[in-house]
Amino acid sequence: MMIYFLVALVLLVAGLAVWTRIKTREIEAQYPPIGEMIDVGGYALHAVHVPRPEQAELPPLVFIHGASGNLRDQMAPFRSRLEGRAEMLFIDRPGHGWSERGGVENQTPGGQAAAIARAMQAKGMTKAIIVGHSFGGAIAASFALDHPQITAGLVFLAPATHPWPGGVSWYYELTNLPLIGPLFAHTLALPAGLTRLESGSACVFAPNPKPDDYVSSTAPALVLRPQAFRNNAIDVAGLKTYVSRVSPRYTEIETPTVIVTGDSDSVVLAHIHSEGLARDIKGAELVWVRNLGHKPDHVTTELAIRGIEKVAGLDVDLRAAAVLAEVRLAQDHARCPGEVSSAG
Repeated sequence: MMIYFLVALVLLVAGLAVWTRIKTREIEAQYPPIGEMIDVGGYALHAVHVPRPEQAELPPLVFIHGASGNLRDQMAPFRSRLEGRAEMLFIDRPGHGWSERGGVENQTPGGQAAAIARAMQAKGMTKAIIVGHSFGGAIAASFALDHPQITAGLVFLAPATHPWPGGVSWYYELTNLPLIGPLFAHTLALPAGLTRLESGSACVFAPNPKPDDYVSSTAPALVLRPQAFRNNAIDVAGLKTYVSRVSPRYTEIETPTVIVTGDSDSVVLAHIHSEGLARDIKGAELVWVRNLGHKPDHVTTELAIRGIEKVAGLDVDLRAAAVLAEVRLAQDHARCPGEVSSAG
C-alpha cells in the first residue's frame, strides 16, 4: 500500500512541476521584457530608461519597487505624470522581473543598491533622487549610506527599513529553506499564488480600493515563477537581520529626505519604519496620511510627486497636499480578504 502512495505522490509532484513550467512560460509570454538589459558587471538588470528631457526641471529619478514586485509597479503611476520633467530609471531589482540575480551579495538590500548604482553609471546618471517603496525603502537607505555622492535625495513610500517584532509570512520562511524551498517554489507556489493575486493585492491596498487593472498592468504574476519566487523569499526572510545591522547607521544619512506613509498600513508597521527614519535622518520630513494603506505610490501619487519636488528643492507645502489626499480617501473602506506579511 505504501508503495502505491509513494508512486502517487511522485506523480503528483512531477505533474505540478510540469504544470508550473508550462504556466511560467505563459506568464512570461503575457508579460515580456519592456525595457533594456543593462550590464552591471557579469550579469544584467532589466530597466526602462527615460532620457533627460531638454527642459528638465527635476533631477534624475530612480524608482525601486518593493517585495513581490517589478518595475511596472512604479512605472504605472509615475512615468506618465513625470515624463517631460525628469530623466527616469525604472528598474527590476536583481532576481526580480526580468533582471538576472547576480551573486550572493544581491541577497541583501546593500548588494542590490550597488547593482542599481552601476546601472545608473551605465546610463550616465551621475546623481539622482532615489524613490523606494516598501522593501525598496531599505535599498534606498542603503543606497544613500553606500553611495552618498550620487544620491541627490530620498523619497520613501511606506518603507520597510527597521527591525520589527515578529517575523514574516510562513511561505517566505519555507521557500528560504534548502531543498524544501526550491521544491515548494517549483510545485505549489505558482498554482497557490495565482489564486491569491487579486485578493493579495487588495490586502496591500486596503483600506483603499485596488484599481481594477492593477494585476494586469503591473504583472505581479512574474514573482510566482519559481526562481523569482525563491529570490523574493530570500530577500524578505533576510530583511529583518539586515536592517537590524544597518539601521543604526541611518544617522549618517545627510541627503534631503521625505517619507510618505499611511496610518492604516497593514503590511508594514509605519510607527516603526517611517517614524524610525524620521527620527534617524536629520531634517527628514514625515508626511502622515489618514486612511492610507500600503500603496501611496498608486493611491496618493500626486502627494508622492510633491515629495519628489520638495526633495528637489521646490517650494512645496506637503502638509497641505496630504490634507487634500485625506479628503479624497476619507470614505475608503475596502477590506482585506486575508493577512499579509509585516514587511513587504
